[in-house]
Amino acid sequence: MRAAVMRNRELVVDHIDAPVPSAGEVLVKTLACGICGSDLHALKHAHTMNEMSDSAFKMDLSRDIVMGHEFCAEVLDFGPGTSKALKAGDRVCSVPITVRGGGSLSVGYSDLVPGGYSEQMVLFEPLLLKVPNGLSTDLAALTEPMAVGYHAVMKAGVQPGEVPLVIGCGPVGLAVILALKTLGIGPVVAADFSPARRKLAETVGADVVVDPAKSSPYEAWEHLASKDENGADIPPNPLTGGLTFRNGVYFECVGVPGVIDAMMKGAKRGCRIVVVGVCMEQDHILPLTGIGKELAMQFVLGYTPEEFAATLHNIAEGKLSVEPLITGRVGIEDVPQAFHDLADPEKHAKILVIP
Repeated sequence: MRAAVMRNRELVVDHIDAPVPSAGEVLVKTLACGICGSDLHALKHAHTMNEMSDSAFKMDLSRDIVMGHEFCAEVLDFGPGTSKALKAGDRVCSVPITVRGGGSLSVGYSDLVPGGYSEQMVLFEPLLLKVPNGLSTDLAALTEPMAVGYHAVMKAGVQPGEVPLVIGCGPVGLAVILALKTLGIGPVVAADFSPARRKLAETVGADVVVDPAKSSPYEAWEHLASKDENGADIPPNPLTGGLTFRNGVYFECVGVPGVIDAMMKGAKRGCRIVVVGVCMEQDHILPLTGIGKELAMQFVLGYTPEEFAATLHNIAEGKLSVEPLITGRVGIEDVPQAFHDLADPEKHAKILVIP
């Protein structure tokens, strides 16, 4: 079968052996698979990722790796020990994990099973979710990245009345904005240097969108957070006479060195910072900044199966308007070029691979 293969730190298109389902696995045909920013990082920083990952994400980098973990697929056949509750032809989404020999393998980050940049995959039957009738394949393929944003918001424990700030409006930041708006939390302040990404942030519901090159996103946040939920000014602090702010929850959705430190400096006392962006390099912060402001910081990863299922349901019910995120579609042969194109935020947000 055809696949876009990570080989010697490069992407090449080649023919590889089709996978054979093991016990509990289902053979599927890839219908659509989104290209994730983590895959762009992995191509450059695979060795670092390997060193820092647990066993489920360990890769033998001397072997071919077929990435791709944001997918919608069609059931083709069943391996031994499967219940066959679904039938051939059903469209499915899945948490990108399979289980072999009592251990987990990450679909898309494994040298033992291929990911979605290939014509076929094997998936773990207990994790399969049938795509609800009427939901398009392309939109179903966005379940995985949208679940990342939903999980970040749930882990943050954002409460009504709190004011979120989203730094970075790539796919991860957009997923966070969509989750916040779906849960009725706002107003939401979002910031990005890219005009195209700022436009997408507005499209998916951000209330205030800031160009950091022209104005401070933290000042924009302060303007909103100094007012109550009815828009009235919050009375000043009786001790200092200074402004009083609603609770702030800041989402770091960039994943490059220096951003966390900048957010800590920009944050008001008592803010929570949720790190969603995946930084593959050493970073530095000044702990005294966080101590002086009593900041809370949380790092998040992935999602639970329940959050994944809830996200698929919300997309199917129209509660998550994800279609604007899709900015391109390519075949397997064009995956290497798509990786190159995604480096420019003005060109694309989410490119789908259609094998």
